[in-house]
Amino acid sequence: MLSIFSKYKTPKDSTYFPIGIDIHSHILPGIDDGSADTETSIELIKGLMALGIQKSIATPHIISDLYRNDSSSIQQALRLLQEALKQQSIAFELSAAAEYMMDSYFLELLRKEEKLLTLKDNIVLTEFSYASMPDDPGLFSFAIITAGYKPILAHPERYPYYAGNYKAYHRLVELGFALQLNLLSLTGYYGKETAKSAEYLLKNDLISYIGTDCHHDRHIAALSDPSNRVLFEKYLGHREWNGNIV
Repeated sequence: MLSIFSKYKTPKDSTYFPIGIDIHSHILPGIDDGSADTETSIELIKGLMALGIQKSIATPHIISDLYRNDSSSIQQALRLLQEALKQQSIAFELSAAAEYMMDSYFLELLRKEEKLLTLKDNIVLTEFSYASMPDDPGLFSFAIITAGYKPILAHPERYPYYAGNYKAYHRLVELGFALQLNLLSLTGYYGKETAKSAEYLLKNDLISYIGTDCHHDRHIAALSDPSNRVLFEKYLGHREWNGNIV
């Protein structure tokens, strides 16, 4: 079968891509709002490989009232996809962690000293709800750090309640969060306000990590767009992103 991503091969006029390791994606099959099945996951991985990504740490959602994944469900999906990659002789390094919604269920996991799924060592990927601003972000950072973890906050530029409130980003860093930017935020894919926030975060050196947050083929198409690749190079330069997570 012809890959649906054959048209998304690296464009000749813009070969730059800022990461070789993707620390944020939803490419495991059938366990959250990302890939629906193994075949789709394989096609997404082919798309990521065409961009120049050699390794992905899949980060399925763990959300108490929507996707109550755990180590068992995530590892099962990971093994399924790894086996499919092996059968098709696709050389792509794949592991898995999780993207934890910071809610009451997450706090309960910390209280019970449940072992969290980490990107590396004690580094854990977290997110806030898009619907409402957290009353006390410090409550979560304190709980995470006290439990022995280092929190990365996913895509702060996308939370609508922080738009224009740039002091909040500095405060998040002061509270102990490392910040992770979605590549497509720079392009206007999520809207003009998100793009402005992304630019501010980069110009003020508040971003530590970059991710695709890949969910579906539309993300691959946008990431592959030559004009977007030019924007990535303009804003991100030729530094090594995500290099301390291997």
